[in-house]
Amino acid sequence: MASAPSRLVELDVLRGLAVAGMILVVSPGDWGAAYAPLRHAEWDGWTLADMVFPTFLFSVGAALGLSFPRPFADSETRRAFWLRVGRRVAALILLGLVVEASYNLYLGIGGGGPGHPGLENVRLPGVLQRIALCYLLGVVAIVATGRRDDMGRLNVRAADLGCTIAAVLIGYWALLMFVPVPGYGAGRLDPEGNLGAWIDRAIFTVPHLWPLGWATPNGPIVYDPEGLLSTLPAATNTLLGVLAGQVWRNRPERAPMLIGAAGALLLVAGLALDPVFVINKRIWTSSFALLSSGFSALVLAALMLALRQRAAAIAAMPFRVLGANAILAFVVATLLGRLYGLPLLGGATPQATLNGIMLALVGEPYFASFLCAVLVCAIVVALLWPLQRRGFHFRL
Repeated sequence: MASAPSRLVELDVLRGLAVAGMILVVSPGDWGAAYAPLRHAEWDGWTLADMVFPTFLFSVGAALGLSFPRPFADSETRRAFWLRVGRRVAALILLGLVVEASYNLYLGIGGGGPGHPGLENVRLPGVLQRIALCYLLGVVAIVATGRRDDMGRLNVRAADLGCTIAAVLIGYWALLMFVPVPGYGAGRLDPEGNLGAWIDRAIFTVPHLWPLGWATPNGPIVYDPEGLLSTLPAATNTLLGVLAGQVWRNRPERAPMLIGAAGALLLVAGLALDPVFVINKRIWTSSFALLSSGFSALVLAALMLALRQRAAAIAAMPFRVLGANAILAFVVATLLGRLYGLPLLGGATPQATLNGIMLALVGEPYFASFLCAVLVCAIVVALLWPLQRRGFHFRL
């Protein structure tokens, strides 16, 4: 069995790649000069940018899978376990709301962008909130389908977890295709008429949704990509990560081959389902969940093989730094992004100033814009590097 430290290196790098991808996507020097793979699909379809968040959710599941079997026999152990889970979920949701509120503060002090300042307009769904809910749903699914061995330890039942994943993905397809949405009817997969968007508008209300969640640019807000209903299929990315973690724990020597093969099958399955249930990240269709989980599994399998080489392990160190404190890296990068867009330098934003410098150096707008994002990513790595050297890992 592989040792825990080697597993953690690969898992840290996987998380770090996801965080780095997020920074590169949201930190171009010029929003109009971002490479196509670093732009999200406008609605249907997918790009490399759309694989970033699912990979993080998959890594959450892989970490969960590696943590089982675990003691679960007596009531005190179970109580302590659920208290830890509850605290982690609550802390992530609270932190997510603070991060979202920082955007409204940013607007209030002169930052440019869609939306309105003030706490009455704070977005309630969000990235950290979805991570929290997917983690919670993952834990609940493991406990509900797991079994205890003779020593009272709770084990993951892969077959039952697989059935749960299939039930969620099929059920989500059925809900979106056959449940009539008031005022729109059934089977609508457009931004405004899909069931998930209607639920979010009803529960959160429009002022508390994603400020870019419009059907047409600068139109009315109608949906949120991290909404409630679409959290269910997103949780299957976490559950598929759990299965990968279990394979990794139980069959470490063959794990790269097995996880890679499963990843290829999932990716093909997602593509094959596209004509039936279109690939779409914004509403996290079942085909997208399969496709993105397959992508994440293939990346993990590749890391398992590549990081056996010392040169690759050294080259991957910046990603390990990001992944070892992934939540902190996300928060730091988000707050830096707020400063990035504030008119601080004689009325110009740091983003525009930096892009001008890069453009003068390299001359090509897209490459200059990309280099700005790379620099922001390097700054986040530099800020977190001292924590990595001291072995500090931010835990909620």
